[in-house]
Amino acid sequence: MFGGTPRIFRAPGRVNLIGEHTDYNDGFVMPVAIDLSTWVAIAPRPDGKVVVHSENFSQTAELGGTGAAWSRYVFGVVMVLKGMGYRLGGANLLAHSDLPIGAGLSSSAALEVAVGYALLRMSETELDLTALAHACQRAEHEFAGVRCGIMDQMIVCHGRARHALMLDTRSLEYEHLPLHAGVKVIVCNTMVKHNLAASEYNNRRSECESAARTLGRSLRDVTLQDLENLPEKFYRRARHVVTDNARVQSAAAALKSNNLDEFGRLMHESHCSLRDDYEVSCRELDIMVEIGSSLDGVYGSRMTGGGFGGCTVNLVDANYVEPFRGTLVERYREATGIQPEVTVCEIASGVEEVVYDANQDSRRWI
Repeated sequence: MFGGTPRIFRAPGRVNLIGEHTDYNDGFVMPVAIDLSTWVAIAPRPDGKVVVHSENFSQTAELGGTGAAWSRYVFGVVMVLKGMGYRLGGANLLAHSDLPIGAGLSSSAALEVAVGYALLRMSETELDLTALAHACQRAEHEFAGVRCGIMDQMIVCHGRARHALMLDTRSLEYEHLPLHAGVKVIVCNTMVKHNLAASEYNNRRSECESAARTLGRSLRDVTLQDLENLPEKFYRRARHVVTDNARVQSAAAALKSNNLDEFGRLMHESHCSLRDDYEVSCRELDIMVEIGSSLDGVYGSRMTGGGFGGCTVNLVDANYVEPFRGTLVERYREATGIQPEVTVCEIASGVEEVVYDANQDSRRWI
């Protein structure tokens, strides 16, 4: 594409096991990084320009020009890092993602972190991964117009293979919790994305902020009893946040004691709360969760991500993966007329540089 010899970086997507729409309310979340990724090849250029080509969109954009919507995530990161005082050189970037875009698996955060990490490493700049996560979150707020929490960027930066990340989004303290080898994380894509997704995400955040202002403190710090005098809509939004925070903490305890049945029960409760109190589910997600929950070997199933379509996450006994896949595809197609995508995920590491040796046809991760 550019005639240079690049360095290559990858950043994973993520799926959130439990704790949805709690991260922008100072709450608790438990995501995992997955082995679907965004890849960025980068090489320096002498004129100081930053140019990026997306293989997925077959488009090229330049910093300072009028680019497509996807380029805001790239150049937003560039502008935020420069504003923080990082000295970034000119670069050519080639981006490719095997993450389904718009499916709620954090393709945007993977792109942001991969680009930011690549630019900083190429500039030989020391970086703190938590600071990088904050920078990428700011880029999404200020340049893409999505008021996301910090969860996605933190798991993309700090993921660990075969572990979930128990994250306190207020203090940013986190703990890596091992997942039992006998359980698989399966992501099922409904293949729908309703137009409400982006606008309603921001609306939900505004509703939570209104509830917090009325209460005089963060929803992280209130009890169910504190909510009783809120208007009905704010009450239900806040009730979801309060109860899902509690569920994440209980889920961490269940994971530590290898009580997967309890973990699955909490996942089901979380989905019901997202459907009824937070109102971010949809018919297709509810159908997929109902089917998944009914199958043998399934510990838990729920929607994951912002909502209004996208994916479900399922914890499944490794011995039941193939029956689960076949039955869910058949039943979902019968119910909706839509062919879903089912992906058995490996739990991956966070952002990293890749060294590829064409002679050895091998990769090593650094």
